Amino acid sequence: MSQRLTIALDAMGGDHAPEMVVAGANLARERFPDVHYVLYGDSARIEPLLAKHPALKGVATVVHTAEAVAGDAKPSVALRTGRQSSMRLAIDAVAAGGAAAVVSAGNTGALMAMAKFVLKTLPGIDRPAIASFFPTQRGESVMLDLGANTECTPDNLVQFALMGSVFARTVLGLTEPTVGLLNIGSEEVKGNETVRAAAARLREAPFPGRFYGFVEGTDIAAGTTDVIVTDGFTGNVALKTAEGTAKLYAEFLRRTFQSSLMAKLGYLLARSAFTKLKQRADPRRYNGAMFLGLRGVCVKSHGGTDAIGFANAIGVAVNLVAQGFNEKIKAEMHRLGGDDTLPDTKAAAV
Repeated sequence: MSQRLTIALDAMGGDHAPEMVVAGANLARERFPDVHYVLYGDSARIEPLLAKHPALKGVATVVHTAEAVAGDAKPSVALRTGRQSSMRLAIDAVAAGGAAAVVSAGNTGALMAMAKFVLKTLPGIDRPAIASFFPTQRGESVMLDLGANTECTPDNLVQFALMGSVFARTVLGLTEPTVGLLNIGSEEVKGNETVRAAAARLREAPFPGRFYGFVEGTDIAAGTTDVIVTDGFTGNVALKTAEGTAKLYAEFLRRTFQSSLMAKLGYLLARSAFTKLKQRADPRRYNGAMFLGLRGVCVKSHGGTDAIGFANAIGVAVNLVAQGFNEKIKAEMHRLGGDDTLPDTKAAAV
C-alpha cells in the first residue's frame, strides 16, 4: 500500500483479550508493515503487552478506556450504556474517519447493534449480515448470515442473497455466482414459510447472479453453490458445527497416528501431506467475517480465536479496504437499482 492505513482494534473483545489481540496485531504487522493500529482498551493491561513487541509498539497507539462490553451483555444494554467501551470507541473511530476499519472479537450482538447505530446501513438494507468464506470441495463459498440476525423475514433473506452475490463477484471475482437458500430439503415444498417466501422472491428478483434454489447442509462442504443464504441462528450453528468437526477429525488423526509404531512411521512418511491438510481445514484461516450492508468496514473475529486467527481477521479488514469493497458494493447497488438502492424485494413477490 502506498500510504499508511489505520485499523481500529477492540483490544478488550474476545475470550483471550487483550493478550490475543496484541499478539494477533503483531503477527499482522509482519504481513502488513504499512498499517497503523489503534488499540482501544485498558492501557494498564495493553501497554505491558506492547512492550514485549517493540516493532508493534512503533506502529500502534493505545486509547485508554476502562469500559468493555461483556460477552453476555444484551445488545440493547450495550448500546445504551457502552458509549465509552472499547468496542464503541473503535467503531466511532471508523465513523469519524480516524480509522479505515474496525476489528473486534467481542460480543456479536453488541457489535452488530453498535455498528448499525453508528455506521448506518446502505440504502435498501434493513439489517446487516455477517458473511465469511467456507472451504469447500470446489474451493471457497460465501455464507451469510453467520450470527447477526437470529430471526429473519423473507425480505431479509432476499437482501442477504443480493449482498452475498455482490460479495462473491467483487471478492471472489465470479461473473455470475450461484446462490442457494439453506433448507431442510431441496424440494420446493420443504422448509418453513419464511424460506419458501424468500425463494419465491429470489426466483424473480434481478440480481448479479443465478438463484440455484434450496440447498441442504451437505451442500455447504460440497460447494454446490457459490453463495449460501440463511438466517443467523442456522448459519452460526452450521459454522460452529463445521469448526467442531474439523477439530474432532484432527484429534482422531492424532490419536490414530499415536496408536502404534507403524502408525507413527506412517505419519512421518506422510507428514508434509498432513501439514497441508491441517492448513487447509484450519478454522483460523477463515477467521474474520464482515458485516455486509454497513457504510464502513467492520470485521468480526471469532470470540475464542487465538493470535493467528485474529491476525487473519485483521487481514480481512485490510484487504477489504485495499480492494475498495464498500465502493464496489455501492456501485453494484447503483447499477442494480439506479439510485443506490436494491431492487424492491416486496415487488418481486410471486
